[in-house]
Amino acid sequence: MNSLQGNIKFVVAIDFGTISSGYAYAHNPSSSLEEITVENKWDGFTGYKTPKIIRYQDDYSTVKSWGFSALPSRPKKKTNDNSKLIELFKLFLFKDLMEKPSLPDKLDYKKVITDYLSELGKMIKDKLHTFMQRLDFYSQVLIVITIPVEFDDDAIETMRDCAFNAGLMKKRDSECLRFITEPEAAAVYCLNFSENKLKPGDSFIVVDCGGGTVNLTRHEFLGDNQISEITESTSGNCGSSLIDKKFIELLRRKLGDPIIELLEGHYNLLQYMVQEFCNEVKESFTEEKSEFNRYEINLNNYSSLKDIIRDAKERGLLREADCLIWVEFNDVRGMFDPLINKIIDLIKGQLTQQISKKCSAIMLVGGFSESEYLQGRIKKEFNNFVSNISVPKQPMIAVLKGGVQYGLQVGTVVNRVLRRTYGTDIIRRSMPGDPASQMLPNGYTIIFDALAGRGKQILVNQKVVRKFKPHSIMQPSIGFDLYVTSANNAKFCNDPGVKLLRLWEIELPDDYEDITILFTITFGTVEILATAENQKTGEKYHVKVKYE
Repeated sequence: MNSLQGNIKFVVAIDFGTISSGYAYAHNPSSSLEEITVENKWDGFTGYKTPKIIRYQDDYSTVKSWGFSALPSRPKKKTNDNSKLIELFKLFLFKDLMEKPSLPDKLDYKKVITDYLSELGKMIKDKLHTFMQRLDFYSQVLIVITIPVEFDDDAIETMRDCAFNAGLMKKRDSECLRFITEPEAAAVYCLNFSENKLKPGDSFIVVDCGGGTVNLTRHEFLGDNQISEITESTSGNCGSSLIDKKFIELLRRKLGDPIIELLEGHYNLLQYMVQEFCNEVKESFTEEKSEFNRYEINLNNYSSLKDIIRDAKERGLLREADCLIWVEFNDVRGMFDPLINKIIDLIKGQLTQQISKKCSAIMLVGGFSESEYLQGRIKKEFNNFVSNISVPKQPMIAVLKGGVQYGLQVGTVVNRVLRRTYGTDIIRRSMPGDPASQMLPNGYTIIFDALAGRGKQILVNQKVVRKFKPHSIMQPSIGFDLYVTSANNAKFCNDPGVKLLRLWEIELPDDYEDITILFTITFGTVEILATAENQKTGEKYHVKVKYE
């Protein structure tokens, strides 16, 4: 567990999912897979994960309930509890996602994330203290948070800020908090899945099918419980929660916009109807039409809708016949197929990234992977290309257990493939064609200097070193601005798609004749450590930045 090993008594992994969250832990730093415990008791409820939902008191300053205890129950009569259920708030961290969930005006998504982590953190602390009453949580517990591959720098920084504000660590930049991508954690777990039968040199794809997104990575098994990422990780917004949205769209088609708008005013009831559909239909759906019993929804069975139904009938918006809704096999298949088609395309994309190397296995993990219909479609599509397509036991907790395993043995992941190009700004003599905006009055031009390129395979903790000298004896400081871009051919720091990660400046001493600054960036698993060293004085400066 590197330099922290002597202090750490527990490793805790938190899977901060879109639809549900959970945690797992190991007491002994030398714990085996069997000794990793996944929490399955939540305030009177049972399950390996608890719903990613939270309710507040009226002023949104105090948490009223969270997780299982905040789930909507079947409304038997009209109540005065109008507290809104806050869900899907993780989606605010996906920068490229156009459609975000709505939040009350008084509520900021960072506060919601912090509050949820705080409640989860209290539960984790209470649990660990049952094993070790005098445990120093902030120095003796290593926390590993699993994140989607598409989280960018800002999203990961927000997660660290929220974890700090939630009381999960004492210092914001604590080494006791680490990140690993969800499919990479699942890949670590799959190494110990006895049915994978991997040999050194085999490559395998992990498809992490979650509630919000589906994330994919492709690794090579190196032997000795080590893996190397060999392609760029990919992802898509095609998780199982979109089936819930499609169910509401079906209700809208059957009932019309006015009735759905009335139902949306009774938010808890609408969510309960979705919950019933998931339990009765979504989770058990297969490709066998003969096994499907059409699903009945009778609005008259919901007593809290009595006034709405009566009013809608009087206004001519609803007929008695409309109160009975049937959901047919093709309706449900139409909810699944567009998402599964996207997942199939993502797998094809991973296979084509390295056509020359045979893929030995595809492993499906995550809650959505438990769908028999999804499994059947994937096997039918790829059986002729990949002989081993499997789902480990309890795929919902693969990411959790893999996160703990990574914390116990961080050397498991040997290489990563960069999804972006990282660089800094340097100056050179101006040349014809240089953009005027980047040219300086002294005849120099600011250009983008790539330090590590997209698609490059790098060792975890690999260092990239550059030497810099001040270009003028009148220069009071030297800057080390870090930039990121998805392109591989950026020439200038204002090229389209080039983004500033950190603006970092070091003051130079008054006497700096023949001074050299050694600039080093170290690529960790998800975070980068940037260091600048004055080679004349030995003085060092450092800052952490996060990358995708």
